Amino acid sequence: MKPTKEIKALFKLIDDPDMEVYDAISEKLMHFGKDIIPNLESLWEHTSDESVQERIETLIHRVHFQDLQTEFLEWSQEKRPELMRGALLVAKYQYPELDIPSVLNQLDQIRRNIWLELNNYLTPLEQVNVFNSILYSYYKLQGHELTEREPKFFFINQVLDSKQGNSYTLGVLYLVLCELLDVPVFAMNVPRQFILAYIDTLHHFFAPDAEGVEQLQFFLDPLSGMVYTQLDVNTYLKKINAEDTATYFTPLTNKEIIYKMMEELAACFQFNKEPAKAEEIYQLMELLKPEDEEEA
Repeated sequence: MKPTKEIKALFKLIDDPDMEVYDAISEKLMHFGKDIIPNLESLWEHTSDESVQERIETLIHRVHFQDLQTEFLEWSQEKRPELMRGALLVAKYQYPELDIPSVLNQLDQIRRNIWLELNNYLTPLEQVNVFNSILYSYYKLQGHELTEREPKFFFINQVLDSKQGNSYTLGVLYLVLCELLDVPVFAMNVPRQFILAYIDTLHHFFAPDAEGVEQLQFFLDPLSGMVYTQLDVNTYLKKINAEDTATYFTPLTNKEIIYKMMEELAACFQFNKEPAKAEEIYQLMELLKPEDEEEA
């Protein structure tokens, strides 16, 4: 943004010791939106006072966060919010200058490698074996438990760069690739876990146009690609004394997936004694809630 007389005047007052003056200046600067960021970065480079630099850094973060809130709200209000877009928005919290085309290019390279190995004659288990072979053997994706409390494992760009993630980021990657390649894998609402399931749609041979019947074939652990049966999951639910088990076999929506992912990220920031970051994640989560739930 080309510096105006107003911007120059505001910058001259950015080191004002009176907090009320500083707050007023901050609000006016934030009205310019993300276009003001290059000006703030230039001011930071030409400032030697560390306390002023901290104020500038805070302002830059507030502008980025304000912009991210708008993006989250727009994504939440879409009829069919894309899962990858939601994961990229989560990553933008930590990496506001994220190079999204580069991330999508990495994703497409993985998709191409899987696509080359797929064909229409593979069984559901064989299809999943192709995914697992490419993701965990060829690309050597490594899963980390949520109990490790590492924020970096929640950001999809870091997963693609480092090949390490947790059940949410690896799960999102798995789900996005399945959607791109028309493989019916979905995230399930199993408590205390983030697992996937292959749900096939069966059609009657003599009535192919009739509505199909969904049949859950097996479950998948995104940390490793390990396959579990319905009996395995039922045993787990019994072990944790889970009730109302019918609801646990309903696929999650993309908004629900991102919400749960952010819930774990906020808990991770709390664990690492970063309450301010946790609070901002909670604020973003509020934007994903349905209006009737907000009113309640």
